[in-house]
Amino acid sequence: MADEREQRRTTGRPSRVLPEELRTRLAEAKPSAPESLRDLLDAVLAVGRGLDLPTVLRRIVETAVVLVDAEYGALGVLGEDRRLAQFLPVGVGEEEAAAIGHLPEGHGLLGELIRHPRPLRLTDLATHPAASGLPPGHPPMHTFLGVPIRVREEVFGNLYLTQKRAGRPFDADDEKMLSTLAVAAGVAIENADLYESTRYRQQWQEAHAEVVSRLLAGAEEDEVLRLTAVQARRILRADLGVITLPEPGGHRLRVALAVGQSADLHNGLLLPYRGSFAGAALDAGEVLLSTDIERDPRARAGPARWKGLGPVVAAPMVAGGQPRGVLLLARGKGSAPFGRTVPGPLRVYADQAALGMELGERRRAAEELGLLHDRDRIAKDLHDLAIQRLFATGMTLQSALRFVEHPAARERLLRAVDDLDETIKTIRSTVFGLRLPARGPGAQGLRARATLVVEDAARALGFAPAVRMEGLLDTDVPASVGDHVVAVLREALSNVARHAEASRVQVVLAVSGGELRLSIEDDGRGFEGPVRGGGHSGLAHMTERAQGLGGSLTHERPERGGTRLVWRVPLPPP
Repeated sequence: MADEREQRRTTGRPSRVLPEELRTRLAEAKPSAPESLRDLLDAVLAVGRGLDLPTVLRRIVETAVVLVDAEYGALGVLGEDRRLAQFLPVGVGEEEAAAIGHLPEGHGLLGELIRHPRPLRLTDLATHPAASGLPPGHPPMHTFLGVPIRVREEVFGNLYLTQKRAGRPFDADDEKMLSTLAVAAGVAIENADLYESTRYRQQWQEAHAEVVSRLLAGAEEDEVLRLTAVQARRILRADLGVITLPEPGGHRLRVALAVGQSADLHNGLLLPYRGSFAGAALDAGEVLLSTDIERDPRARAGPARWKGLGPVVAAPMVAGGQPRGVLLLARGKGSAPFGRTVPGPLRVYADQAALGMELGERRRAAEELGLLHDRDRIAKDLHDLAIQRLFATGMTLQSALRFVEHPAARERLLRAVDDLDETIKTIRSTVFGLRLPARGPGAQGLRARATLVVEDAARALGFAPAVRMEGLLDTDVPASVGDHVVAVLREALSNVARHAEASRVQVVLAVSGGELRLSIEDDGRGFEGPVRGGGHSGLAHMTERAQGLGGSLTHERPERGGTRLVWRVPLPPP
């Protein structure tokens, strides 16, 4: 055994050396008929072929049925709760399986073998005290032989055989051969586990490398989260992938994204910690497994959304000792449960994804800090240089007025001084906007808020709109009006992204003459019809906002094509 373990450690491949226990079992198994011994050796070799775990499990039970000449057989795999997590029957047709209904969970006689993992041979299974009877539609079964399968000294599951052919009972030779086959099955399962672990390890490393490369390339958090879920779903062959993030306050979880089967039932849900499977994983601080999520009491909170799903695994995403979220994968009902090789690598992958999220936040914070420094420098330059020069120029013009006698010339000089005064006010408003934080609670100025809306819309559009802002937007526009402006701008850009098929968008936001004007022009396909409800409900909402402030919304098709929306509202006097 030491040589075998060393070979596994150094090569990473399953050993071809027969374990000592299997050699001993083969030596002890001496069935009365020589052909039975030959059948046993063939069976041992058969279950040892292949490294795909589902295939190995199916081959084990099929080989066992042939070896002891049984009509029916099954392999029951134990779950974390010591109940049957997977049940693989052989000999039962589709119609019979449909008539039987729900597969056994490990009660009755099957539970007896779980509670006492040693060979059990019966002439009539109905006479055993633990027998609970067969469900309606079940084929008749009398003789019974069951043996446990151990992997690394732990019970992995049990082999159940019933109805030896020709009406004969199972004998001592059958028990010896099946017990020997169970030892070979444990070796085959261990080798398949080792192979699966190695394969998973490589796939997880490749997936993490791709996530990191996206982060380093400046990808947004939602893109990285989606990639994280998609990769995990692919590797584990899951039907649904969900990432849940904690909400501020620590009492609720938000489903940030869901991909795959029934994803629309999960996206955007707000769930409590208590009563949600993701919350249970965070509380436990470890990977949780469920064989039937629809019936799991840890997933009772929220709307019904688990129909058609069965096995689930949830891994907390932790970085720096702080929970960042939960990565949950689910398979369809009736699928194989997530095996013992899943939790370890999945936990590492989830933690690496959480670390990536933290690094992404730090990178964005550094970029925002750099942006704030640049804005502060520009604002300082505008205040110290541009405003002072304009102010000096205005004073020079005012001092020159006394030397000008022509009325028209004096009028022009006075207009120039007034224009300089307005320009100074505009620059001061710009300086004020530049010095506001770009994001967060401090982003109160209309300039900053409009800039954020345009930046967010650029992702949906696929390009950055051109923006021009004029006038005292941060000082002359009340906050209540600014809220409407931001909502209209967001709605208009969203409409362009969804319907216009545009390649260029220009946004103009200006304050002049006691009026605020917002113009959005694109070069898309345009649309026909007046600004009303119905098909243009977004336009109707924008019109209602304008009319509620005493303004209006107009739309037109420029000569070069596309659409131009102009939203105007009067401003209260300063």
